[in-house]
Amino acid sequence: MSVNILNLGQISMKNVLLGLCLSMIASICMAELQTGIEIMQEVKFRNTGWKDMTADLEMVLTNNNGDEHRRKLAMKVLEIKDDGDKSLSVFNSPRDVKGTAFLSFTHALDADEQWLYLPALKRVKRISSSNKSGPFLGSEIAFEDLSSFELEKYKYTYLRDELLDSMDCFVIENEPQYEYSGYTRTIVWVDKARYIPIKIDYYDRKNTLLKTQTFNNYQQYLDKYWRADDLMMTNHVTGKSTQLFWHNYKFSNGLTARQFDKNSLKRSR
Repeated sequence: MSVNILNLGQISMKNVLLGLCLSMIASICMAELQTGIEIMQEVKFRNTGWKDMTADLEMVLTNNNGDEHRRKLAMKVLEIKDDGDKSLSVFNSPRDVKGTAFLSFTHALDADEQWLYLPALKRVKRISSSNKSGPFLGSEIAFEDLSSFELEKYKYTYLRDELLDSMDCFVIENEPQYEYSGYTRTIVWVDKARYIPIKIDYYDRKNTLLKTQTFNNYQQYLDKYWRADDLMMTNHVTGKSTQLFWHNYKFSNGLTARQFDKNSLKRSR
């Protein structure tokens, strides 16, 4: 049998070049993955150390005809160093939701613990782990959206740099790593100057764009922490939206875990 030495050399060279290309592609992908992780680590780091927070909110529900319904509530949040944050929200108006309270314990990969107190029934309802994608009291905000941001919840991929409303942003894809998420992925625009989210696109389980959240009118507190005064969640499927106006931010109030147990739901009235 005759062997063409030249052909073997060409095949060998092609294999080498193919290996180099695959290696370069893998390196680029790994660099993008690492960049995404590093960016979101910086987002988390810059929003750490505020201990606790209280705020007043106005929730505006708008249907696809433009009709508005307004609610007022108060929120308090306890920062937890080695786990997700705890939050308690209490509705003050209108009358049909007054006294309704929502308690949330965020966890990294374990299922978040969430409870809803319904004053009309005088009972506390546990939100099922498999129902976190459901709407929060008829709003366009899902129970899942009310969790604090924990790095372990997602896998991160840097996509690109992009200008958004004249702001230079990183664009990062977040893939949920916890069971029962209602989303296949989210795309977040992060302001490079302040490492804060400007916009988030939410894709449903069919990988179709479901909702967009925008963060507006940021203010800085304690010379370090940025908070948006205006958050808008728009549902592209239903045409409905929910807007949150935040007022009276206060930090380091001396709140304790005792104020965030299940009994606090009934006491919050």
